[in-house]
Amino acid sequence: MQISDSIKYVGVDDRKIDLFEGQFSVPEGIAYNSYVVFGEKIAVIDSVDENFGEEWLSNVQKELNGKQADFLVVQHMEMDHSSNIQRFMEKFPDAKIVASKMAFVMMKSMFGTDFTQNQIVVADGATIDLGGKTLRFIAAPNVHWPEVIMTIDDANGVLFSADAFGKFGALDFYDPEGWACEARRYYFGIVGKFGANVQSVLKKIASFKIQTICPLHGPVLKGEEAADALRLYDIWSSYKVESDGVAVCYTSVYGHTKKLAEKLAEILKSKGCPKVALNDLAREDTYECVEDAFRYGKLVLASTTYNGGVFPTMREFIDHLKERGYQNRTVAFIENGSWAPAATKTMKAMFDGSKEIAFAETSVSVKIAPTADTQAQLEKLADELLK
Repeated sequence: MQISDSIKYVGVDDRKIDLFEGQFSVPEGIAYNSYVVFGEKIAVIDSVDENFGEEWLSNVQKELNGKQADFLVVQHMEMDHSSNIQRFMEKFPDAKIVASKMAFVMMKSMFGTDFTQNQIVVADGATIDLGGKTLRFIAAPNVHWPEVIMTIDDANGVLFSADAFGKFGALDFYDPEGWACEARRYYFGIVGKFGANVQSVLKKIASFKIQTICPLHGPVLKGEEAADALRLYDIWSSYKVESDGVAVCYTSVYGHTKKLAEKLAEILKSKGCPKVALNDLAREDTYECVEDAFRYGKLVLASTTYNGGVFPTMREFIDHLKERGYQNRTVAFIENGSWAPAATKTMKAMFDGSKEIAFAETSVSVKIAPTADTQAQLEKLADELLK
């Protein structure tokens, strides 16, 4: 793949993986991206997962066409991007490794060497001259690891963005829903906790007129796609509401709480709610549910009372939200309890310490099965959510 006359793609697709980082379902695989930047000197940007080292080096050597690499830019030390650094240095022993100070500390831990004789330590604003092309480095700590740097070819408006702007799915997968769907699940699953850090980086790169984004996972974004990705990252990282709608997330043991959630969704739709995302927390992908909770401004949590508290899957879900800084949202509750409903009290208490969470005045409570009054409670809750 040719990104431009001077930038070539040398990454790989992983179609064997089932869980990314041991937890994110990736039925369409994942791409490990790497790039070669040509000037009078040549820089390779990041490597790939350990299992694809030979394929990656073959891609690199094919693009080099007999030339030698002068630099290996290490933007991110997570193992799916750094595992082949030593193998690269065996092939190109005279190359310099360009990375942050902390990245070299991590290399020492990973490889038993920090490649002292080959180091170029870069901090925020540093540059390297390739001869006819300058690469500028942007410190991006905690997006989403502390050692991260990003790289800008500012003459051409190209941002090499490390793990930011990534997306699940191999590059040979065509996603009919476009970039945002799996990029959103990726962002809130992996980067979501670090919104303030993402905001800091967005401010740093704002003056560079970015036209192309080259992430370490997912497709290269150009033109309007790049502009839209920057817009969405600003929304996501500032915890703003992206879309008008309500996410309804439920747990149910014998089906009664499920019926309550489904009935509320039906009422909301009948009253003109533009989008209702209904999620069974026990059966659907956890991070799809997390994605919906952050996408919409209103969240309804419907849970069975369990062991005098809340159902385990609901407890885990709320923990995921809090861990990622869930804020600026309205949360409503539906509880079910065979003899002593207690789920609402427990769920509400779990949000203690969260920023800018408003609780709906209306809550719905049933004992086992809905009663004649339940419909009225659900109608009232729907009206409050749609104000």
